[in-house]
Amino acid sequence: MIAKLLDVFFGCWHARYSFPITVRTGPRRIKAASLTGTYVVCLDCGKELPYDWKEMRVVSPDSGRSKGVPSLATKEAA
Repeated sequence: MIAKLLDVFFGCWHARYSFPITVRTGPRRIKAASLTGTYVVCLDCGKELPYDWKEMRVVSPDSGRSKGVPSLATKEAA
């Protein structure tokens, strides 16, 4: 619990992402891709986050619902 609290104040904001990567099905599936089959990587800290191509948003692994992160195209244009 303390680690989550420290992460809120001092952790990475995950503001910059890689292009979405879709993995093939198989035994070596990445944990972040287990929800949707696609994931993005934070370019600042290297964390892999699940990504939904249909909504074009990063999906929260805890709740399974999409976060308020705009699409990758919008972030690059800004």
